[in-house]
Amino acid sequence: MRQELEDSKAEIARLRERLATALPPIHKDLSLISIVPKWSCAESDTPVEDFLASIERAAKIARWNGTDCLRIATLRLTDPARAFYKSSHEVQAEDATWEGFKLAFQNRFKDAHTDQYHFLKLLRAKQGKTEGPQEFADRCKNLAQKVMFKVNDPVAQRIHKENADRMCLASYVSGLSANVGKMVRIQNPQTLQQALTNALAVTEAERQEKGNEIFFTGSDKPSDRKDHKNVKTEQNFDARAGRNKSSHSSAGRAKSGTTLRCYECDGRDHFGLE
Repeated sequence: MRQELEDSKAEIARLRERLATALPPIHKDLSLISIVPKWSCAESDTPVEDFLASIERAAKIARWNGTDCLRIATLRLTDPARAFYKSSHEVQAEDATWEGFKLAFQNRFKDAHTDQYHFLKLLRAKQGKTEGPQEFADRCKNLAQKVMFKVNDPVAQRIHKENADRMCLASYVSGLSANVGKMVRIQNPQTLQQALTNALAVTEAERQEKGNEIFFTGSDKPSDRKDHKNVKTEQNFDARAGRNKSSHSSAGRAKSGTTLRCYECDGRDHFGLE
């Protein structure tokens, strides 16, 4: 019995070894590091949450672990974010973890503006001169996310999201520029997607109308050139006719000036009787 038990253990050990060697090795795709944007915490950069989320999304595809995420994040940092990393001993320690790195950077680079600041920004949002309807909608949605109150209760969170969506829709419709905003407000959209679709349609229609005006105003069609040529030819003909008529009149006057005179009374246009 004991011998059979020893043989079973040996067989189990051989099976485990064979199973371990049969498993394919896990390959990590480090080429996806290039899709992680560099980050410096400047105003033009994305928020720190988006930077960390981009690393985690790439990690799921490339099979990175927490240590890989930590090392890649440090490689993509630029000043002044890199200066904070160099001065923070807790994220440079040998036992530093990815979760600790995220927590340290979220606490350091969190948005310092108050909710009132973001609410006023959303309330006063206006479409820029070079900003399209889609870009303006994205900016309004980003501001609405910042003013939305976050709670753990799903029902209450849904209510807060609906309120934020209504504020976003009102700010977007009122902030659209010129004729686009007027046409969208007339259509009275009920959702942000409807307002965006209407704004894109009106913008495209105005662009086509301006293109048609430029085409027909600046074009030199053959018929136009022909009509212009005919008018010019008629003007030249009239001018020549006027000059010929004037020359004939002068010649007639000159000819009449040389008419023979009567030898008896020295009168014109008649002759004396012989």
